[in-house]
Amino acid sequence: MITMQDKTLTCRDCGREFTFTASEQEFFAQKGFTNEPGRCPECRAARKAQNGGSASYGRSERQMYPAVCAECGKETQVPFQPHDDRPVYCSDCFATKRPSGGYERTASRGGYGRSSSSRW
Repeated sequence: MITMQDKTLTCRDCGREFTFTASEQEFFAQKGFTNEPGRCPECRAARKAQNGGSASYGRSERQMYPAVCAECGKETQVPFQPHDDRPVYCSDCFATKRPSGGYERTASRGGYGRSSSSRW
């Protein structure tokens, strides 16, 4: 096992030097992080507080819409505007309706889809 040593890094926001400790390096390695932190702990905390405590980096909360499950009648919320011409399912009923194989990568479009016979 490689013994890690403390490193001195420079914060990209404030320009101050900060220590990237051996234990922090071990934590980063354990989590699979390959990049060293670019911000000092104070600037990281300030950025996190600015983002409302989340790592969404400027993305707003997803709009949710009320709906009634077409299968069980339970009230639920969905991330799209429901339309009367299409059924809406709660997460439990949706999971039972989903194909067991889930989605697989299709070569023709380079994206994800059920199969080449998909309606899209």
